Parts: sequence; structure tokens; C-alpha cells
Amino acid sequence: MSGATCPACGVAVVPGYVKCPKCHRPLPRYQRNSVSPVGGTAVETPASKASPLFALLIAVVVGGGIIAYFVHRKHEASAVAPVAAPGPVAVTAAQPTAQVQPAPAPTPAPVPTTLRADQIAKNLESDLTRQRLWSTVTVTGDHVDVRSSSCHDGPMKAAIEPQLASFHAVGLTKLRCLEQSGAVVFARDL
Repeated sequence: MSGATCPACGVAVVPGYVKCPKCHRPLPRYQRNSVSPVGGTAVETPASKASPLFALLIAVVVGGGIIAYFVHRKHEASAVAPVAAPGPVAVTAAQPTAQVQPAPAPTPAPVPTTLRADQIAKNLESDLTRQRLWSTVTVTGDHVDVRSSSCHDGPMKAAIEPQLASFHAVGLTKLRCLEQSGAVVFARDL
């Protein structure tokens, strides 16, 4: 262990003292070398002196690239969007035109009641979700099952009431509100 000497009084001072223990004058500070001259495995690398400016520059370039990608992708999607074909062009002529009756529109095929009942069930489920009455609504045979831990709540019954006529119109006969365990809380005939 090497020591230093006080420049004022010449007393040997142990390293680490800020003031001389005899004359109390401040000791000069020497810059310490992080690499030990005695040995060891610590080696100073030039990478440790690199500034964070390089890392910041890389982050800006990568961020700009990501933004440019999404902007380009958005513009590309809008450029590919289908353009509606122009309709028939009306030609005006001096000739008299005969009145043409449009052909009657074909009647749509009847939608099976199970699809409509399933759609009404999905609508009820989304209404209950919006009201934070988390439920699962399923159509099984001729009845509707609502599974929820909120079956005892008044808002649940109030949310179900408007949908009863819709379920009845598609041919369903019963609505049941079940707890998560499967116990029937209430049942209504449609």
C-alpha cells in the first residue's frame, strides 16, 4: 500500500484521507486509474468510452423506419381500394322513349329461425356486456339460456325484458337465467 505525503508538513498520509491528520490542510487529489498496474483481469475497453449519441441515432433511425412503413402501408391500402364503376350514362335523344317497367325484385329466401335466434342472442349478449353484466347467451333447441353470476340483479331482468318478444317471434318458447354452476335462477315462458 503506497501512501502520499502532505505537501505542507511532509507527514506520510494513508490513501483516502481528504485532509492531513497533523496540519489539517486539504490534500491534493490525484486521478485514480481504473486499471490496476499490479495485475488482475480488469481491462479498459474503448467501447466503454462510447457516447450515447450513437445509440440515440440508431433509435431515431429505427423509429423513423417504423413510422415510414406504417404511413406507406396506409397509403398503399387506400390506393388499392376498389373504385366504384360509373353507372350507365344517360343518353338524351330527340326520340320519344317508351316507359319501361322495372322487373320486380326477387323475394329474399327466408332466413332460418336458428340463424335469427342466434343473432338475437348475440345482440342480447353484447347489450349485457355493455351494461357490465357479463353473460353468455346460447340458444338450445326451443329455449334460450343466459349464464351469468348477475341473474339475481335487477338490471339483468330489465336488460332481458326488451328481447323477450324478439325471441318469441322466432319461435322460441322459454328463457332461463342460470348461475355459473348451472342452477336456474329464473325462467320465463315466451
